[in-house]
Amino acid sequence: MPYFDTASAAPLHPVARQALQAALDEGWADPARLYREGRRARLLLDAAREAAAEAVGCRPDELVFTPSGTHAVHTGIAGALAGRRRVGGHLVVSAVEHSSVLHAADAHAAAGGTVTEVPVDRFGAVGPTAYAAALAPDTALACLQSANHEVGTVQPVAETAEACAAAGVPLLVDAAQSLGWGPVEGAWSLLTASAHKWGGPPGVGLLAVRKGVRFSPQGPADERESGRSPGFVNLPAVVAAAASLRAVRAEAEAEGARLRILVDRIRRRVARLVPDVEVVGDAERRLPHLVTFSCLYVDGETLLHELDRAGFSVSSGSSCTSSTLTPSHVLRAMGVLSEGNVRVSLPPGTTADQVNGFLDVLPGAVAGVREKLGVSEAPAVAPVADSLELDALGLRCPQPVIELARAIGGVPVGGTVTVLSDDEVARLDIPAWCVMRGHAYLGEADRPAGVAYTVRRLV
Repeated sequence: MPYFDTASAAPLHPVARQALQAALDEGWADPARLYREGRRARLLLDAAREAAAEAVGCRPDELVFTPSGTHAVHTGIAGALAGRRRVGGHLVVSAVEHSSVLHAADAHAAAGGTVTEVPVDRFGAVGPTAYAAALAPDTALACLQSANHEVGTVQPVAETAEACAAAGVPLLVDAAQSLGWGPVEGAWSLLTASAHKWGGPPGVGLLAVRKGVRFSPQGPADERESGRSPGFVNLPAVVAAAASLRAVRAEAEAEGARLRILVDRIRRRVARLVPDVEVVGDAERRLPHLVTFSCLYVDGETLLHELDRAGFSVSSGSSCTSSTLTPSHVLRAMGVLSEGNVRVSLPPGTTADQVNGFLDVLPGAVAGVREKLGVSEAPAVAPVADSLELDALGLRCPQPVIELARAIGGVPVGGTVTVLSDDEVARLDIPAWCVMRGHAYLGEADRPAGVAYTVRRLV
């Protein structure tokens, strides 16, 4: 069964498995102790730190291991903000950061700090100029991911780091999705990553803090990991994480080139094989193994179940798969279609036959979901009115858009259709539908119940 969700968690790399088994026998003792078993454990820990630091591009004494990537993010943000509290309490993040960064930003705002979210373009990338404009004299820290976890777009980290350096602001880079493919370019100040993203064991994160960056660890003092990550490290897992990082980086150039060809095939053929599909994210500045697309008139959760039944494990940022019924913050920030969203992220070793098998299955899966939803557009009758209003209250993604598609033929060119909906997803998907179908989105207006979204028919 092909597993195509390595952006969530990569399968354990064979080198990680071998290193983990060996370290379980050799690395169980406390590396802080001076007896033989402790010294042996300390040698393993030092070797793992040196290997990880080499891959990150920092000094070994600048890097600590944490219990997870999320822990590294929270520790890094809290420590950097506290270290620069005299400068101010302003935090800058991009609108498409991982939820761990945004949750830390929410906590900072709740504690009295201020947060600025830098918008992104339709491909999911920030503009370095816009990012620089968000920096202020009281900015204590800026955060920018190296590559987006949902759509794969690579961010202009080097240019942003240069702008931050000119303003005297440290930049924290979340490199969870990209570190396995290569070092992060630019003069970043702090960096975080997560081992299970590159084929290491879960439960290991990295936090690098450059020398000279003001950093004040929060919480009770601890003598381990430079006081930045308290507690006894999971040494076998740390050893396996460092060994697998070195291994995947040695394979990255060749494997990345091979997977990029397969992803390009998906990007091209999905648009041809499946009607009404939007492939999102930057086609060039992107991770080599990841592609995301959204399908009109499709319930995302149902589509993922159908693909799973066909033997393909994929993920989604679709609002239709969320219990909150709100769109993915990444897709919302990009202003692209969210319904029927599928993220394919290929693990190393994926074959062309597996990708071709997925492309063979996908059109039928989408068509089957659409059939179950009773999708039909533009009735073959003359327009009935210059304007129509649809009551879609209580209908959930993708039904409001389906109702709009059915009704648009009921008004003449130049006529309007207003959709009344209480589904937050409609705020994103109705404008995206207009872009895809060539109509004009006129805006929204609050109603006593729900929101009215108005569309003008242009074709």
